Amino acid sequence: MKLTTKGRYAVTAMLDLALHGSEGPVSLADISARQEISLSYLEQLFSRLRRQHLVDSVRGPGGGYRLSRSADDVFVAEVVDAVNESLDTTRCANKGDCQNGEKCLTHHLWSDLSDQIHQFLSEISLGDLMRKHEIRQVADRQNRMQSEDGSDTINTRRLIDQATA
Repeated sequence: MKLTTKGRYAVTAMLDLALHGSEGPVSLADISARQEISLSYLEQLFSRLRRQHLVDSVRGPGGGYRLSRSADDVFVAEVVDAVNESLDTTRCANKGDCQNGEKCLTHHLWSDLSDQIHQFLSEISLGDLMRKHEIRQVADRQNRMQSEDGSDTINTRRLIDQATA
């Protein structure tokens, strides 16, 4: 299985939003700074997440985004699906035309694996992730770094590397 950057970043951004949402709406600039994800990329992702009713936008001063429901009710598979990210592990995009227009010998194996991965991610909520000690440690480190460096400091080298990838 190959989960691309779009799906990984969407899950990362949503987890950041869940971790910081108790303080009020979270700006994409803050998520961008903490997670070193391009602001324009986040805007694209959050447009899709909003259309799928996973987040709500709040306008005006102090605005930003918040989860549309409890973190315990938002599952990783929903986030990945919302950004149209495929978890398909087949060579044929599960069309069954992998070998000269017909199913290959292992088509069902890879198709079943894709289903298992989706089921696994369907059982993990953002709330589950938030309660993991390791995730809290990373979030605390990121918060410390952000407060030391200033809230709108972004690692521009990494963003340039992302843009050229």
